[in-house]
Amino acid sequence: MTWDLIKLNDGNYIPTIGFGTWKIPQGDTTVSQVDQALTVGFSHVDTAQMYRNEQEAGAAIRGSGLSRSEIFITTKYSGVDGLDIPTSIQNSLKNLGVEYVDLYLIHHPRLARPDIPTAWAQLEEIKQKGLAKSIGVSNFGVGDIEILLASAKVKPAVNQIQLHPYVYRQQLPILEQAIKHGIVIEAYSPLIPVTQRPGGPVEGPIRQISERLKVTTDQVLLAWAKSKGAVVLTTSSKKYRLEGYLRAGDLALTDGEIAAIDEAGGEGARRWNARRWTQRLALTLFGGAVALGLCSYLGIDLI
Repeated sequence: MTWDLIKLNDGNYIPTIGFGTWKIPQGDTTVSQVDQALTVGFSHVDTAQMYRNEQEAGAAIRGSGLSRSEIFITTKYSGVDGLDIPTSIQNSLKNLGVEYVDLYLIHHPRLARPDIPTAWAQLEEIKQKGLAKSIGVSNFGVGDIEILLASAKVKPAVNQIQLHPYVYRQQLPILEQAIKHGIVIEAYSPLIPVTQRPGGPVEGPIRQISERLKVTTDQVLLAWAKSKGAVVLTTSSKKYRLEGYLRAGDLALTDGEIAAIDEAGGEGARRWNARRWTQRLALTLFGGAVALGLCSYLGIDLI
């Protein structure tokens, strides 16, 4: 269960783990962190127009000593500065210092202007010209994909979505649709249960698994994401963590362990949604109470 290459629906191959550059501070920090990731063994770098760090990622890639064919580069059209897709891909290639990217994505369906079919046709043209070997989407829901497929000449190779145990059930229809159409799912933010929501229901099963395998809980979460057939995107400024993430590709979770994480993720999602509903209700009631008090003060009759 290593981080092997997998075949996309257009015949190209993608590494099953990638180094994400979202939220990395711009400038020399991006250069050094991408360089470190490539040095420890990552061969897939994910960036985007919106991250505004394509130049720095490109500098690290060019300075790595690796040939262009040894590095898989993903970037995304984000609609930055109101630029259209044909202009944006040219700018991205210039920023990265390459003649093509391996994967070019529409960052969000809302950015597919004036509509999804028109935007997708422009990505198909980019692929035809050889500016991107593969094309795909990010954050597209089931309905968005259906609209795209209705007029597409080329299916998206990838749909990059948030995927971790707390959103797994919510994202399941997208995963099922991807299987049906041969679309590879890329999972971003797979470590949220330990980085942003520690102490939740998922912590129990992943801690038990980590103790059994003598690994860290974040490694277990990466292995869980891979068990769902997803390409995993992750990041860290720490070399030892990156090395651990690469070793996570060798972990073998049992079916029972995967099911336990799924169940805990569902419970966590229910708690999270209930908490959000309660917060919204409290805000509504508070707002209503304030409004009633104001009306009373002003002598306004609401009946």
